[in-house]
Amino acid sequence: MRTGIATVCLSGTLKEKMQACAIAGFDGIEIFEQDLVTSPLGPEDVRTMAADLGLGLDLYQPFRDFDGVTPDLLKANLRRAEAKFKLMSRLGMDTILVCSNVATATIDDDSLRASQLTELAELAGDHGVKVAYEALAWGKYVNDYEHAYRLVEMVDHPNFGTCLDSFHILSRDWDTAPIEKLNPEKIFFVQVADAPKLSMDVLSWSRHYRVFPGEGQFELAKFMGHVVRAGYTGPVSLEVFNDVFRQSDVERTAVDAMRSLIWLEEQSAKWLTSAAQADGARSAASRRRYPMELATLPKVSEPAGFNFAEVKADDTARLEKLLGQLGFAFEGRHRTKDVQLWTMGQARVIINEQAATHTEPAIAALGFDVDSPVIASARAQQLKAPVVARKVQADEEVFQGISAPDSTEIFLCQGSPDGTAAWTAEFGQGGESGEGLEHLRQAGNAVIDHVNLAQPWQHFDEAVLFYTSALALEPQPFAEVPSPSGLVRSQVMQTSDGAVRLVLNLAPNQQAPAQQAHKTYQEHIAFAVDNLVSAARSARDRGLEFLQIPANYYEDLDARFDLDPGFLATLQELNLLYDRDADGEFLHFYTATVGSVFFEMVERRGSYDGYGAPNAPVRHAVQYDSLHRP
Repeated sequence: MRTGIATVCLSGTLKEKMQACAIAGFDGIEIFEQDLVTSPLGPEDVRTMAADLGLGLDLYQPFRDFDGVTPDLLKANLRRAEAKFKLMSRLGMDTILVCSNVATATIDDDSLRASQLTELAELAGDHGVKVAYEALAWGKYVNDYEHAYRLVEMVDHPNFGTCLDSFHILSRDWDTAPIEKLNPEKIFFVQVADAPKLSMDVLSWSRHYRVFPGEGQFELAKFMGHVVRAGYTGPVSLEVFNDVFRQSDVERTAVDAMRSLIWLEEQSAKWLTSAAQADGARSAASRRRYPMELATLPKVSEPAGFNFAEVKADDTARLEKLLGQLGFAFEGRHRTKDVQLWTMGQARVIINEQAATHTEPAIAALGFDVDSPVIASARAQQLKAPVVARKVQADEEVFQGISAPDSTEIFLCQGSPDGTAAWTAEFGQGGESGEGLEHLRQAGNAVIDHVNLAQPWQHFDEAVLFYTSALALEPQPFAEVPSPSGLVRSQVMQTSDGAVRLVLNLAPNQQAPAQQAHKTYQEHIAFAVDNLVSAARSARDRGLEFLQIPANYYEDLDARFDLDPGFLATLQELNLLYDRDADGEFLHFYTATVGSVFFEMVERRGSYDGYGAPNAPVRHAVQYDSLHRP
């Protein structure tokens, strides 16, 4: 699949955008007219630079408001078009995007439109240019891709075809199956963009909230499957208008964009396979009859669970005290590294003191159990994930590591059926053996239940795609949680069985300068235990200071759930929070924050699958108060 991207997707100058696209590995680009108009580079310079970078110049865009106009305006439009065709000749480009008229059309007549577009096609043919006509979702008279294609058939000129744009089609819920009936020779260009499902006018939705494939909610694999089955062989190019992307680092955004097309290509291949099977085809190989070949990635299963969580800190005393109070056992230091291991049941926390001078405690890394770390790492690297390497001795475990968009290091570990980890043998004896056994006895089946990570605002959507594509986690419907600092957008990513639950939070901007917000906003690691009340009493006996929950909360809890008075009193006594739904119950409590990290302990009863969302505003408010108390 030939990959492309419109320069309008990226921040920076035209030169910077082209360089970033080449670094990310795109085959070609669409030049957005304003990027060229505002550039000091002449058309010949752009042409030379593209050739030097190995980039094709696939589309010049956009040409607006041509058809359905009066004769005088048509004459002016043809003059304007000829100027652009001459410019394209200097650029060495042969395809232009012409949008259906939005502003100046006054005559709703397909015969007139076809006549005017025929004049445009003939003029384009004189200059060796192809016109890709696109139906804008908010076009005045033409807003449907099938209507646009009927005009293509009426014009019937070799230099006149259509452009299919996923946003304009899917935002209007048009059926994509008829794409397969289009003549592939008349599909001159294909643009793709994803988007969240929003209730707003389509123009504003398009101009501000498009995202890269895999970061929204459109059925893009289905759209692309129909395009492939139609026989299309040209570029598949991103056209994404997004306020955040236009303010973010241009190279980071270009890599994120390329990752999205790699992911889309794989998902489209899967859709074709499923569609072939549904149609009664004998094998997945049937998709290979289509002219466009879709590459796939190494297949990996979703992670089986958390292997460990790592917190980096300079002064570790408060972390050590907190973990000990929660019931974790100190298993000792690594034999060659300045690293500690703490365990409770199958929950493992590493405290990393390496290169941590003046570092406040913060979550630095997560380990996941996977079937094949090498294959999983190879997949992630093909998806443009940066590799993270750690020095090891000859007899030590070698972790396959990649870096997430927020710089959290992700390690892919060899899982074991019993939940153990071979690398723990690299740590020396910790505390007294009797004390360690008692900790393990009390820990029972403790595991890491979920991890909550704060995301920098400019990389939130990138993180969703990263964990979806590289780790096979599925995004759940996002929520917005009120806090004293503003709304916190919360996106849950998890495996189908809930063994891995990752919560991505978009921190309010006012917490810190934008580039630092995710480093100062609180993150946490949650541990699931069999009996939270017992664990809380033991933690209190060991001196743990709980996050203090207001009495008003328990009055409200009683009103909502009519709990047994004794149980309610226990909850209030231990500062436990509670939630219930049709599937079960959820008990949890929080510790104070150390650096940017705090811990949560939870108990899931029945089939409760949430996170105590109704309690989140309470936690945010109490934390805010404790952190800002004089």
